[in-house]
Parts: sequence; structure tokens; C-alpha cells
Amino acid sequence: METLRVDDLITDEVRTVGISGHISPDGDCVGSCLGLYHYLKKNHPQVRADIFLEFVPEELKILPGAEAIRTAFTSDVETYDVFFILDSEKARTAGAEAMFDRARLRVNIDHHVSNPGSGEINYIVPDASSVCELMTDVLDFDRMDVSCAMALYTGIVTDTGLFRYSATSPKTMRVAARLLEFPFDFSALIEHVELERTFSQNRTLGMMLADSRLELDGRCIVCTLDHARMQKEKISHADTDPVVSQMNLTTGIECALFAYEPEEGTVKVSLRSKKTVDVSEIAKAFGGGGHIRAAGCTTKGRATEIIAQMLPYVEAQLKNG
Repeated sequence: METLRVDDLITDEVRTVGISGHISPDGDCVGSCLGLYHYLKKNHPQVRADIFLEFVPEELKILPGAEAIRTAFTSDVETYDVFFILDSEKARTAGAEAMFDRARLRVNIDHHVSNPGSGEINYIVPDASSVCELMTDVLDFDRMDVSCAMALYTGIVTDTGLFRYSATSPKTMRVAARLLEFPFDFSALIEHVELERTFSQNRTLGMMLADSRLELDGRCIVCTLDHARMQKEKISHADTDPVVSQMNLTTGIECALFAYEPEEGTVKVSLRSKKTVDVSEIAKAFGGGGHIRAAGCTTKGRATEIIAQMLPYVEAQLKNG
């Protein structure tokens, strides 16, 4: 695949650029959006760049420029000259799809294997550890600044699980090392965005681990949280973030499924696996997507019902090895 160069797209005629990413934005989504934003502000000051995301996770508000992210999907720009969707296909942006469709040039950069490409220009590399790693292909390292580097490093660190996940490659490590040449406190950054948890997150994690159970002869761990309990315990969406990753660290399991109900009748499911189960295929069957080892979906129903419906998919993959 020929490498895309962002500088080639920002011609003299380009005055407005829109940027967005997926629902429930994570470190890679926010980091890639902010990385591109800072790069444009530094190297193409004539361009107005707007970022649209559903929200900014609390731990990522430490990143420079996070305050510029718009959480309302409205703009006084009717037609953006260029619109980038990062870390997602257009249908999973929570509100930017119409702006993307109206743009004069539509660009989609992603590493999710489930993304067929939503733009006129698509740079989809499923083997990449993160979109932030891909951004170092499409941006000029020598023209970055510290804010851009800090954002991209954050996305790589979070999407590789501190360089533990299988998508981490020698290239990933070389890119991360080069980003560390910029003067920011990477140790404090990692601790804040990847290791620290709020009291509410720790409390929720404890409750969910206590409620979890083993299925499929101990090879799958599952947990559900209904809307009534979320209200009673005052559990927010952000409080659930650490749950599925911690569940997936259970000895002897191959797959972890966590389903919760942010609203009555709506179910969000996070799926993780180790070596055998392709959770992106399971998520896709329920209208979602993601990676082979980490995926998610949002569907209708009850959390307990959705988990019961997913288990046969997990069982089939476990039998097939």
C-alpha cells in the first residue's frame, strides 16, 4: 500500500479540516485526532481544524489541545474542504457522518480489520498496533512538535497495553522511541493515562470481579451489569473502563465478555481474548467490530440475554481451535 502523506492533501485551496473518531473514544482515537490537529496547527496555520468526538475521557484531558475537542457535532462550516475519520469507519463516529459525507475530500485512516474504508482516500492497515502508529507514516516526523508527539505516544501506549499486545511490532517500538526524542515526561504520562484509576473505577471493578463467573469449562469469563444497578450504585460509563481488561487477565481463560446497560434496553459489550478467539467476528455479528483480540458492540436487549447469545459463538471458536 502506498503511504498517504497528509501534507500532500493540504493544498493552498484548503481552509477547513474536520477530524473525528469512534464512539466511546479511547487513547488511540483521541491521541490520533489531537496528533493530526497539532500537526496542522503548526505546519498549516492557514487551516481551521475542528475535532468532533463524543466526549473526552477524564484521564486524557491532560493532553495538550484536549479542551479544543468539540463534543457537540455541530459546526458553522457547511462543507469542510477535507474531513478525516480516524480509528473508525464513518458509521461509528457518534455524529460526524453527515459532515464527513458533505466534505470535498474524505479520508479514512484506521487499523481495524472490520473497516472496509469509508473515504475516497483510505489508509487501512490492520497489522498496525494503533492509528497513532499509522499517523507517523502519514505525518512528517521532522515537522512534528512536542504536543503532536505526546498525543501520538499516548495512543500507541494505550492501544498496545503498554507494548504487551500481539500487534506490537519492532516498528512500533522504533516509532515510540523516536517520539520519546521530544521533551515530555513519558513516565508520568503512562502512569496517569494507563495505570491510575479513580476511586469509582476501582469500586466498580471490585463489584464486577466479584459478580463475574466462568463459562464453557472455565475458558470464558463473563460479567453483566444492568441499568437499575448502574443507577443505584451511581456507576458511569467511565467507571466501567477497566473491567474487561482485568477480567481478561484471569488465569486459564481464553475470552472475556463484559456487558452493561447504559440505558434501559441498550447494551454495550466489551470483548477481549488471548490466543484462540477472534472477538472481532463475534462483535461484528452483533453490529460492532474491532480487533481480533479486542472488540465491542452496542445493541438492544438485556445484558444477560446478549451474553447468553454470544457464548455459542465463543464455544464454536474454542472447538475449532
